[in-house]
Amino acid sequence: MYRKILTLITALFISTSGLFSQVSIHDSTIFTPMIYATYGYQFPGGDLAKLFGSNSSIGGGFVLKTKHNWMFALEGNFLFGQTIKNSDSLLRIISTQEGLIIDANGYYADIVYYERGYNFFFKFGKVIPLLSPNPNCGFTLLAGAGYIQDKIRIHNPGNTAPQLFGDYKKGYDKLNGGIAVTGSLGYMYLSNTRLLNFSVAFEFMQAWTNPYRKRDFDTGKQDTRKLSSQFYTIKVYWMIPLYRRVPKQFYMY
Repeated sequence: MYRKILTLITALFISTSGLFSQVSIHDSTIFTPMIYATYGYQFPGGDLAKLFGSNSSIGGGFVLKTKHNWMFALEGNFLFGQTIKNSDSLLRIISTQEGLIIDANGYYADIVYYERGYNFFFKFGKVIPLLSPNPNCGFTLLAGAGYIQDKIRIHNPGNTAPQLFGDYKKGYDKLNGGIAVTGSLGYMYLSNTRLLNFSVAFEFMQAWTNPYRKRDFDTGKQDTRKLSSQFYTIKVYWMIPLYRRVPKQFYMY
């Protein structure tokens, strides 16, 4: 099954690449689609900074760059981290006075906390061809809007603690989600030979989210707050342009 999917993706990639005419990126501004993978390191602010520390994100996307250096992109990211603030009090109503959970075997349960989430955005912006090897790359200005979701993942290795099974666990995970807007300033490099293509950027994100759980077991009440949070992200991109290069010409005398 996996081999069939990989074969289909490969065939689609090859056939799609062949749809675009041969161009020279060195001396002309071109239209080109690109796929990319990205990694980011994020510092939270606002309401989520009270719950989470810094985290990472990995993702990818698809972007169209026009002949006038406008960019239109779709991007998705998976968020993950291990810094959960006040985790020692998160399960206090089912913990001993020492803050420990007793599992079904009568032992102290091993509990690990993670940050988990995802986001996806539609982005648009402009390439400003300064300090670049060709007119198709340089400084980039991007803005976008989309959706973000975040929660605490509570992991009990071996699932030995029935207090954290199924819906019981969901009552403590602080799941929240909502709309977000983003803006970034970066630099994109597209080599003339298509061998090295990357981008680095600083991105700011503003998110407005709502808690999704009907009841927060931590407080015993429904959380009706409107959360306002920020993310400050340093991102790197590895990019694959899908245009076809003009073949080199050789002359024999």
